[in-house]
Amino acid sequence: MRELYEAYADGKLDFKMDILEALEQRDQFASFELQFYHVKFFICTFLPELIWHSKAQDREQVCEHYDRGNDFYEAFLGPIMVYTSGIVRNKEESLEEIQTNKLRIVCDKIQLKEGERHLDIGCGWGSLVNYAAEACGAQSTGVSIAKNQIEWARKIAEEKKQENRAKFLCLDYRDIPTGKYDKITCLEMAEHVGVRKFQSFLVQVREMLEDNGVFFLQIAGLRQAWQWEDFIWGLFMDQYIFPGADASCPLNFVIFQLELAGFEVQGVETIGVHYSKTIHHWYNNWIQPETQKEMIDRYGRTAKIWNIFLAWSTIIARQGSSTCYQLVCHKNLNHFDRTKFFHGETALTSLKQY
Repeated sequence: MRELYEAYADGKLDFKMDILEALEQRDQFASFELQFYHVKFFICTFLPELIWHSKAQDREQVCEHYDRGNDFYEAFLGPIMVYTSGIVRNKEESLEEIQTNKLRIVCDKIQLKEGERHLDIGCGWGSLVNYAAEACGAQSTGVSIAKNQIEWARKIAEEKKQENRAKFLCLDYRDIPTGKYDKITCLEMAEHVGVRKFQSFLVQVREMLEDNGVFFLQIAGLRQAWQWEDFIWGLFMDQYIFPGADASCPLNFVIFQLELAGFEVQGVETIGVHYSKTIHHWYNNWIQPETQKEMIDRYGRTAKIWNIFLAWSTIIARQGSSTCYQLVCHKNLNHFDRTKFFHGETALTSLKQY
């Protein structure tokens, strides 16, 4: 499989049909063998990155990815600019509709109320922060290390006239100013924290959360009983798409770390199939002929790697190799009012699955 996508990215071979349709039949023309390259990459690149996760390493890896150019991401994310899994209510919904579903559901799950202090760690282009400020009246703060994302988020806040409620900080999560928040969210950023730093990150979140507050974590994960394709895909993702995002782990790791940090997990929902549908929307945007020409002319080999990434990941999420979890948590304190999670008080009930 590696030889296939490398040759495609280098222009040595091409697909005579839609790439997603071709990869649906990948077992007929590709194998998922462990090669010397994979062993070398795992030992010389993956493990050292997993061990260190310094501020300098994270800044280099994250900014290289997210500061590539807002035009690059808008080409597949669309105007809503949300780079996390949406929530599907029915198969006919647009990308904007499933992402708006997700923003609303997150605010419902944390029971966000007007005037509450909300922190979004890894806010991306600010969509959740701006939604929380506009739709819920929250005092919402977003944090990202990527300058382009923060500039975009501030521009949208100004357009929506939410500058007094929506604030954005361009800094490393470890440098978030000391303060207390009623609600804290983190959507698919914690993977970048890394396995080694994961516990200290959760302790930091706990210290910033009010005793009666709610913490929402949406995190991409992998199945416990992996197959060889899962491993080969994971190394592809680490090399080209999300370097250093080694905290994408099975659910038991995430829950253990949360409980170790003093949280009680109130609810868990697996939304991997929703992610497949979300990525399929991204793929359909990205693969349009005019978009392909513009992106390949501007970004070259990287744009072709994205063709593989979006097509292959649509399949991977659908078949369960990777997935995504939404976890609603709070401090495990005797005096915490757990009755707020009674049925009907929050959106923890299962959604209709796609």
